[in-house]
Amino acid sequence: MTISRLNLTRRGLLAGAAGVAAAGLILPGRARAAEPKRGGTMRIGHAGGATSDSLDPATYAAGPVVTAMLGVCNNLVEIDAKGLAVPELAESYQPDAEARVWTFRLRDGATFSDGRKVTAADVIASFNHHRGADTKSGAKGSLEQVKDIRADGDNVVVFELSSANADFAYLTSDYHFVIMPAKQDGTLDWQSGLGSGGYVVENFEPGVRINLKRRDDYWKSDRAWFDEVVLLTINDPTARQNALMTGEVDVINSPDLSTLHLLQRRPGLNLIEVTGTAHYTMPMFSDQAPFNDPNVRLAMKYAINRQEVLDKVLRGHGQIANDSPIAPANRFYAKDLAQHAYDPDKAKHYLKQAGMEGLKLDISASDAASVGALDMVQLFQQSAKAAGIELNVKREPDDGYWSNVWLKKPFCVSYWNGRPTEDDMFSLVYAKGAEWNESHWDNARFNELLLKARAELDDGLRAEMYHEMQGLVSEDGGTIIPIFVNYIDVANDKVAHGEVASNRFLDGWKVVERWWQA
Repeated sequence: MTISRLNLTRRGLLAGAAGVAAAGLILPGRARAAEPKRGGTMRIGHAGGATSDSLDPATYAAGPVVTAMLGVCNNLVEIDAKGLAVPELAESYQPDAEARVWTFRLRDGATFSDGRKVTAADVIASFNHHRGADTKSGAKGSLEQVKDIRADGDNVVVFELSSANADFAYLTSDYHFVIMPAKQDGTLDWQSGLGSGGYVVENFEPGVRINLKRRDDYWKSDRAWFDEVVLLTINDPTARQNALMTGEVDVINSPDLSTLHLLQRRPGLNLIEVTGTAHYTMPMFSDQAPFNDPNVRLAMKYAINRQEVLDKVLRGHGQIANDSPIAPANRFYAKDLAQHAYDPDKAKHYLKQAGMEGLKLDISASDAASVGALDMVQLFQQSAKAAGIELNVKREPDDGYWSNVWLKKPFCVSYWNGRPTEDDMFSLVYAKGAEWNESHWDNARFNELLLKARAELDDGLRAEMYHEMQGLVSEDGGTIIPIFVNYIDVANDKVAHGEVASNRFLDGWKVVERWWQA
C-alpha cells in the first residue's frame, strides 16, 4: 500500500512539496505517477449523504451532494493544493486600497452546460441566494459583511463590504457559493442543477446515488477527466471500506480508523492523508441551562481525556485540540494557549462553582457526524465519571442526523472541515446570530474583535486579535473541540491524482474535477 502524507499550510507549505518529501513524509506511488488522460468512470463511496439532500446550495452541509456539485459548478475563486486562493470563474480579482471594495472580472469563455455565457447577473443571483432575511442558507452569516453586489457590465462584479476584509477572496471559494444561472426575475435557478463546471447531473437520488456525465465543451481543458462519475452514499464506515475492497467503488473518504490496517495490507490501494483544519466538536447550547453557566462549560472541557480520544478514536491520525477551531494549518494559529488537559479535579471545581455537582446530561451522537463519533462520546462518558458527571449517550439515526439533531439538540456531536481563514471559520460558526452558530455562543468582546480583525490590513495586529479570539473561544466558548483530525481518503489503482489539497477531504472536495483514470 502506498501512503501519500502531506502537511500543507497557507504559509509556504514547508517550502513546498519538495521540502515535505525531503522530510520523509511522502512516499510517491502509482496514484501520483500517471499523467492525466480522459476517459473511464470513477465511483466514489461517500460518507455524509442523506435523503434530505438537495441541489439547493443554501442547504449544503457536507456529503456527496457537495462533492458532486463542485464538479458541476465553479466558484469565483478556488483553493489550490498550496492553500492559495486562485481565480476560477473569475479571470482576476482586485481589492481597493482599503480591501473594502472587491472587483471580480469574469472569464469570457465560461458557459453553463446549456450553452449560456456566465454573466455578472448569475454571480449576483448566486450570492444573493444566501443573503437577506428570508434565506435559509447556512452561509448567511459569512455574507453579513456584504453591503452591496453590483454589475459593471456583463463581465465584472463588484462587492462592496461594510468594512475591510483582507481575506474576502478566500470567502468566495466556499462551497455554498457555487455559481448557478439566474432566472429572469434575478433569483437563482438552482432547481435546474445547471453549472459551469465539467460535469452535468444525469441522476440525483438523495441519500442514494448521484450520476455525473462529462461535458465536452468545458472551458477548462486541463480538468474533468472522467467520462462519468458515480457518487454512492455509504454512511456506514465498514460498508464503505468493504465496497472499496471488493471493487464496488474506486475511492472512499473517512475510512474506519479502527480497521485501517486491513486496507494498509491490501495491494493496489493508496492511502491519501493530509493535515488540515478538520476537527470534531461537541457544541453545548450556551443560552440554555446548564450550559449558560461558563463554569459548566469549563468543567466539561476538563472532563474529557483528549489524548485517549486521539489514540483510540483517531489511532494517532490527528492532533490534540484546545476548544478553538483554528488549527495549526491556519495562518494565525495561537500555539501558545494554555492547554485544557484532562483534569477531573478541575472539572469538579468548576461544577462546584456552578452549584452543579452530580451533573447529569444527555449527549446525542451518531457516526454520521464523524467516523468514530460514538466511540468518542463513550470514552467521554467514562472520563467524565471521574469528575462526577453522568453522561447518557443517545444514539441517533444516521439518516437525517444533520437535519434532525445538529442545531436542534442542546448537546451533540458535530464535525467541521474548517476554513482556510480565521475570519471565515469564526464568522460562520462563532459570531453572534450566525446561522450555524451551533452552540448559540454570544461573547461581546469576541464579536467586537471579529469585525476589527477582518478590517485590519496589518498582519501583526491581526495576529494579536486572532490570538485573543482563540483564547476567548477556548475559555468561554460553548463548544468542546478535543481533536484535529487528518483528512484520510483511500483509492485503488484505477484512479490517479496530483498534489492533494489540504483544505478538505477528497482533494478539497474537488476530486471529481481534478483526478483521472490511471
